[in-house]
Amino acid sequence: MFAIDDTLISDELLDAPFACNLGACHGACCVKGDGGAPLESHERPALRAIMPRVRKYLSPKALKIIRDKGVWEEVGDDEYAIPTVDGDECIFVTYDGPVAKCAIHKAYENDRIEFPKPISCHLFPVRIEHVGEYEVLNYEQVEICNPARKHGRKHNLQLIDMLEEALTRKYGKAWYKKFREACAERIALLEEVTAS
Repeated sequence: MFAIDDTLISDELLDAPFACNLGACHGACCVKGDGGAPLESHERPALRAIMPRVRKYLSPKALKIIRDKGVWEEVGDDEYAIPTVDGDECIFVTYDGPVAKCAIHKAYENDRIEFPKPISCHLFPVRIEHVGEYEVLNYEQVEICNPARKHGRKHNLQLIDMLEEALTRKYGKAWYKKFREACAERIALLEEVTAS
């Protein structure tokens, strides 16, 4: 693990072939899991604000859950998440044929809203944990992302490349530059240790 400012980064991110392949996984990260996507505090009002422009993409079942529960729910002590349909599918799922996609991101791409999606979704399969004063970035190697790992190996693409936009959005351009430099230094150090 290595640190950049107040963020700790798992070494698992350093050699992680990864490139999303929706044709193979069908957007499984939006429909499978232990619960809804975690939310940061500023994202809760943002979700309420975008609802009028996102509503048309949502299923009747999702709209009923939103009417009954709202667009977020408390899941722990000051921890919040997006509700799910039947404990699996995110309420913001929309389908493009067999592929599950994010209705929030669809509205964003269509210039209907300025909020791209929750940062936890944007960073997936990297998860943020809070440990004291630190944020810890861990690579959650879930089975549903096997096609993305295979696709990344085939095309020589790394997770840290795929996450450039999300990490820049979360921490800023200067942080991302330091992150890439730290990754290169850490990889060189680990290779040196392995070789000796």
